[in-house]
Amino acid sequence: MQATTLLPRNSDLFTQGLERQSGSALLRFGAARPRPAGRIHWSGDGAVAWLDEPRGHVWSVGEPAAAAGLVLRAAHQLPDTVREFTGPRGVEELLGRHLPVTDRIPWVFRWTLDEPPVHPTEERVVMLDETHHEELLAFLNVHSPDHSTGPGSADVSLWVGIRGADGRLVACGALSSLRDNGAPLMASVATDAAERGQGLGAALTSWLTRYAVRRYGFCTLWQLADNAPAERLYTRLGYRNEDPCVAARLIGR
Repeated sequence: MQATTLLPRNSDLFTQGLERQSGSALLRFGAARPRPAGRIHWSGDGAVAWLDEPRGHVWSVGEPAAAAGLVLRAAHQLPDTVREFTGPRGVEELLGRHLPVTDRIPWVFRWTLDEPPVHPTEERVVMLDETHHEELLAFLNVHSPDHSTGPGSADVSLWVGIRGADGRLVACGALSSLRDNGAPLMASVATDAAERGQGLGAALTSWLTRYAVRRYGFCTLWQLADNAPAERLYTRLGYRNEDPCVAARLIGR
């Protein structure tokens, strides 16, 4: 395994054919897209990894054992930089034999190239701008306190919402981007608990997916592995489910 700070051509990175394998969507939609020059990456027999340096986050794709080896190599080479990682399920156990690992979260990286069927409630979706940021933040803090991104984030290109008959915000969602490369990422979809069961979240998700597919050709999202309602919704909307991942932190870093 050899580390380099030079940006490889896509064909160089894909000499193992990883981008064509099930479970490698992060590679197709991540490393395959334009990235800043000087991005640090590693490659090995059956895996590739690359560093989101500002976060100290190593992304890895491929066979779990090979991916774990690359994350371990990154942690040893850059001990003051690497603090967390995402990799194929199983990496956390293998890495835990050598480094203390905590805050393990199983995720699924999902994606679609197709527009979903139009949801009847989509006609209520409205775009929101910076004048609504305070309202959005207050809504998210109540109805989705663990939201992945918030109003004012540089990664977000669009906020949308649905209002009730009284004008109150009853649902919202954002089109953000994968920090590593700018690929469209749906995020922070939330619904007022009192309004659930009306298909508001499904309408927002369908609208945002169609917007991203028309503008970028695809849409991606992260789903918590144990979120059964989201699993059913995203499957119904046509999102592929073939990238079981895990994110975790390295203790003491």
